[in-house]
Amino acid sequence: MQAYLFVHFREKTTPDGEQVYFGLSKDGFHWEEVNNGRPVLWAYYGDKGVRDFTITRRKDTGKFYIFATDLSLAYGMRNQYHNSWYEISVNGSKNFSVWESDDLVNWSEQRLVKLGDENFGCLWAPDIIFDSENEDYVIHWSSPHKDYPNGFKGIYYSRTKDFETFSKPEVLYRKEDSGVIDSAIYEENGTYYMFVKSEDKPAKNLLLKSDHATGPYTRIEAFDECMADLAPHVYEAPTAVRLENGKWCLFLDYYGVRGAGQGYVPFISENIDEGKFVRSDASFSFPYGFKHGTILTITMEEYERIKNHQWDQE
Repeated sequence: MQAYLFVHFREKTTPDGEQVYFGLSKDGFHWEEVNNGRPVLWAYYGDKGVRDFTITRRKDTGKFYIFATDLSLAYGMRNQYHNSWYEISVNGSKNFSVWESDDLVNWSEQRLVKLGDENFGCLWAPDIIFDSENEDYVIHWSSPHKDYPNGFKGIYYSRTKDFETFSKPEVLYRKEDSGVIDSAIYEENGTYYMFVKSEDKPAKNLLLKSDHATGPYTRIEAFDECMADLAPHVYEAPTAVRLENGKWCLFLDYYGVRGAGQGYVPFISENIDEGKFVRSDASFSFPYGFKHGTILTITMEEYERIKNHQWDQE
């Protein structure tokens, strides 16, 4: 029997929102807060805030890694970024914040991993997929780049086997008529599926597939039809999980309102390859507005360990 860990942040105007939060579920439908809804980890380096998480379990050692965007709006938007999203995009961090753990409750000190060079803008929204062809890990993210016109963001990737050394970044996916952000890749039966947000034409989330982790990817048109009734420009940060019954659950981060109305909304699919997802709000419950994160399947033993751990009260 599997359970689920959601690593996420909370959209608050205070610095405690842009830290590491955990949510837990026994079925993937009904979620509960960890540590009484307080952060389980804090960022003390870089921008001193973190957003847009991914978590992975290393296959050979079982070690866990959290990667996150190194960004604090609570501090930085008022300070070095002068209330400008453009300045964040161009001058934001070239690092990712990283934590490591052997047991999901005892975590290393935050470290910064620099994957961007002077050609990149801010590195946003990392995600990690194990590449079974190459037996390594592909870390991918969105960023503007000097050789990509109109300030569009593209999806770039780097490879690693040990999460200590990383290959030079390469292009994973670009869209000719708009930027793309928030890539999330999953593998099922040897096929790789990538959810990604198109920033325009359409300003919605897309689903693509490939025989290889780094592409080339082709669009699944049936998914576009499922998203047709959703308003543009207000859903992003797709994250998905294969449930124990074989169905897929996709979560989209709704940011179309201010305050408590923000958070993830769920969609269920019988078959990810068909691309048909049905919105299923009534089947799910969340204690508060989970924001841009990733779900990791865990054991019931790991669930109990996280739930019962005495977290430090920062």
